[in-house]
Amino acid sequence: MTTTPAPVSPHGQGGPARGEPAQGGLALVLGGGGAKGIAHIVVIEVLDELGLRPVEVAGTSIGAIIGACYCAGMTGRQMRAYATDMLRMRPEVLRRLLTCRVGRFTDIIRTGLTNPVLVDAEKLLDAFLPAGLPASFEDLAIPLTVVATDYHSGADIGLSDGPLLPAVGASMALPGIIRPVVHRGRVLIDGGAINPLPVDRVRAPVVIAVDILDGAREVSEIDATVPEPLDALFGSLTLMMQALSDIKIKQTRPTVLLRPPVAGFRGLEFFRAPEIFAVCDRARDDMKRRIARALEATPATLLEDPAGR
Repeated sequence: MTTTPAPVSPHGQGGPARGEPAQGGLALVLGGGGAKGIAHIVVIEVLDELGLRPVEVAGTSIGAIIGACYCAGMTGRQMRAYATDMLRMRPEVLRRLLTCRVGRFTDIIRTGLTNPVLVDAEKLLDAFLPAGLPASFEDLAIPLTVVATDYHSGADIGLSDGPLLPAVGASMALPGIIRPVVHRGRVLIDGGAINPLPVDRVRAPVVIAVDILDGAREVSEIDATVPEPLDALFGSLTLMMQALSDIKIKQTRPTVLLRPPVAGFRGLEFFRAPEIFAVCDRARDDMKRRIARALEATPATLLEDPAGR
């Protein structure tokens, strides 16, 4: 039986008035890229230190996860502490991951088709997100748009109202690793498949976008090392996401484009969080200078928040 998809946000929707274009203020866009997205937390710390508060946020995949925590009211410092504490407990992380599996290893013998390491997106978020996050977009302190991909239509979908968890889960549903999410009559997968850096999903005139994919691209000597299966899968997807991200940036240029120095990290290396924080911390002053310089050149009328926040 085929279900007719429910109406979704029109292309580019999102903003302080939920459905109304933002008239002024600052928007933050957080891109996808797995563990590299830990760099988003450092950018948020920089905004906190500068006293800047966006009127809207858009995120894809890991950017949707970090964005949800930020829009719920967490500071960058709080997110860093939470991530550091959680990822320090490797056995506990692995235990929680096992509880999120969709299939069982015995299913391979029984059916030969089930992926025993496939995980459920919403269970994964339940297991790892901080307690107390709002249940719906409407309860967030800052309006948020998360981007997922409609598997059957091939369109990128902006979700900015209704239940929060399935929307964020859909945005991070990486094929082959996380099971697609059925939400509002649509089968949704990782937003990075179509829109890894959703700069076109915000309406504020001043946009800070954080691209964590560009840092993965570096010229090197020919390497004959064969990657592990998951690394090969994620690496291939990252290459495609890089190309799509470049197109989005050319089409919709953000006011400030930040590219944290995460080239030395792979998409699944979450346990290297302390190292990611360390290399990004060294770039903090440069981020501050670039943001401050851009805002100094921005007319004050564009930075006014019409909602009075």
